[in-house]
Amino acid sequence: MSKSFTKLMKRPHLGATRTLGYALTLDSFEGWEAASAVWQARLTPEERAALTWAALRALEYHQALDVAETVLGGAGAPLPPAFSPMSEAAFWVDIATPAEIDAYALACTRAMPPGRRAAFFEYMTEGAAA
Repeated sequence: MSKSFTKLMKRPHLGATRTLGYALTLDSFEGWEAASAVWQARLTPEERAALTWAALRALEYHQALDVAETVLGGAGAPLPPAFSPMSEAAFWVDIATPAEIDAYALACTRAMPPGRRAAFFEYMTEGAAA
């Protein structure tokens, strides 16, 4: 005598899989947002991480990056330093997206006077060699 697969599933997992079906059927932001809330309530952090990993792996790299950056958000513009500019910059870079870091690094480097830019490049080159 065989049991159906759904009878073997843990109750929270059954609700999580049904929620996926509802979200796919509704195909709306609100449906996916509700699915997120249900999964947070019914699945463990490890299960949610595995689900996220599998979903991101199903995307092309640039799509996965776009989704991750949309969910995690970026740092926005750096705030004026309250204390040390270096400590503020280090804090900002920890929460910034790669695109934000690249944009600000390029803009800052371009804004440097030529002599300072040359000294900066020399410092970066020496730092990479060390």
